[in-house]
Amino acid sequence: MATLRLAFVVALLFTLFLPAQVAWTRESLPVEPDFNTRIDELYDHEARLFLILYSLQGNGVVDYVTGRLVEEYTRSNYGNPVYYTEGYPLFYWWNHTMWNDPQRDGVNGNELVYQENIDFDVTRYKPCLFNGQPC
Repeated sequence: MATLRLAFVVALLFTLFLPAQVAWTRESLPVEPDFNTRIDELYDHEARLFLILYSLQGNGVVDYVTGRLVEEYTRSNYGNPVYYTEGYPLFYWWNHTMWNDPQRDGVNGNELVYQENIDFDVTRYKPCLFNGQPC
């Protein structure tokens, strides 16, 4: 009888704690990619974010995005925009998740999940085609 009771308690504990452990496992945010994997840069005037789009697989598909706060914006002598940003991103988009790093100290494990099941929408910044080519 005691063995049966012990087996029941072990099975109950296993059943109760297994789903909680599975729910807590998720992939951690990888460090910011090498700049050579960058495929585009965007400036969000509304949010004052300088966005860098990366293709980690090297196939031209955006799969990692960083968003840095812009401290100052100016134009060069040639009329090109120049953005002075913070050293580390405030936001990261990766693996259908948006991460927030309020301390802006780089990827080191203290990032917070801001929103899950979200994809970065590049059409917000480049919504059209011009002569069949992306704008």
